[in-house]
Amino acid sequence: MSAIVLYPEEAEKVLTHNLKPRYADLAEFDSIRELEASQIYGELRHEIERVMNTVVCENYAENSFYKNKPSIKAVAWNLERGIKLDGIIKELKEHTDLKESDLFLLTELDNGMARSGNRNVPHEIAESLKLNYAFAPCYLALNKGSGVEAFIEGENTTSIHGNAIMSRYPIRNAHLLSLPNGKDKMKGKEKRIGCLRTVIADINHPQGMFRAVSLHLDAHSTQKHRHEQIKIVLDHLEKLEPKLPVVIGGDWNTTTFNSSRAVYSILGYCRRVLMGVRNVIQNHYPHPDRWFERKLFREIEKRGYNYKDLNEIGVGTLHYDIKNIAANTNLGDWVPRWCFWFIFWAMKKNNGVCSLKLDWFAGKDIQTAKGAKPKVVGNLKDETGVLSDHDAIVLEFITNKI
Repeated sequence: MSAIVLYPEEAEKVLTHNLKPRYADLAEFDSIRELEASQIYGELRHEIERVMNTVVCENYAENSFYKNKPSIKAVAWNLERGIKLDGIIKELKEHTDLKESDLFLLTELDNGMARSGNRNVPHEIAESLKLNYAFAPCYLALNKGSGVEAFIEGENTTSIHGNAIMSRYPIRNAHLLSLPNGKDKMKGKEKRIGCLRTVIADINHPQGMFRAVSLHLDAHSTQKHRHEQIKIVLDHLEKLEPKLPVVIGGDWNTTTFNSSRAVYSILGYCRRVLMGVRNVIQNHYPHPDRWFERKLFREIEKRGYNYKDLNEIGVGTLHYDIKNIAANTNLGDWVPRWCFWFIFWAMKKNNGVCSLKLDWFAGKDIQTAKGAKPKVVGNLKDETGVLSDHDAIVLEFITNKI
C-alpha cells in the first residue's frame, strides 16, 4: 500500500486530529468487526484513515555529510516506544558502534503517547541527529498501553505508534506496506486500530541508490503468520521498479512461539521444557532459523536474500530475566498468573535468564564491507536502566553495484 508523503511544513499538521474525545467510545468494542460495523466508526472513518495512511517525511540531514563513503553503516533497533528518548538520542549520537551511522531502521516509535511523555519520537530523533526520516503510523492506540504502561500518569494526545526509516542521505519514494494482524487488536486490554506497517524507501547514497526496509513482524501471532507476513513484503519488493540492492532490518519477533493465544504459548512452553530447558535456550532461542521459524528464513533465502552473513549469528537481542517486574507485569496481560510458577521453575535451570534472537538484517545484492562484522550492540543504558527491551544490531555493507 502506498501513501501520500508530506514534508516539514505539513508534517506536524497531518498527525494532528480531533479523535481524542472519542478514544473511550471506540475502546468499548471487543472486536475490529464490531468496531467497523458501528455508527461511531462510520462517523470517524475518514479521519482515522487520513491519519493512518500517511507517511510523514522531514529532512534535517546536513549536506556537508554527503561525502563519498565507501560503505554504508546501518542500525536496526526496536526503541520500545521511545520511552527513554533522551538516553536513546544520546547513545545514537555518542556510542562507538552507533554514531555516524548512515541508515537507521527503527521500530516501535510513539507520537503523542503518555507512556513516552507525549513526545514526537521520530521527529525528535531526526532533528537531534540531523537525519532525514520517513515515519508510518501503525496503530491508533485507544488506551495507554499494556502492562505497566496502563498506570502511567497523564493521557494520550495524538496516540500514534509506528515505524520509521532515518538516513543521512536523501530519502526517495517512501511508502508503507500494511501487514495482516496476527490477532484482533481490539481484543484484550490493549485496544488499537490499525496494523503493522512496513516502511520502504529508496536511499540516494553517493555510491548509488539502494532500497531500505524497516520491518516489524507481529509478536502475537503464529510462526506461520510471520512467514506469511514476510512473503507479503518480499512479493511487494519484487514488484518495485527500478530494481535496486535491498537491505531489510528490524524486529521480526522470531520468538519460536505461537503467541496468537495465551494457551498456545503455554503449551509451547511445556513442549520446550520437555525438549530440555538448556537445549532450547542454547540451541533454539538464539537460532530460531534452525527449527521453529525455519520456513520464514528459508523463504528469505529462496527469494535470493542473504541473512546468515549479515547478522551476528547466535547472539540474542532480547533478554528475559524472571527478576524483571515490569516484564512480568506485561506478560501477565496475556498469560495467566498461575503459569508464572512453572515459568520461574523452568528458568531457574538457567539462572533465571534467557536470550532470544528477534532482530535481523537481510539483503539482496549487498554484502558486508571488507573487514567489518555484523554486531549486536547491547548494554545500552542510562542511569535508570536499559533504554529498550531490545538490543540494537549493526551492519556495515556495500552494494554489489558499487
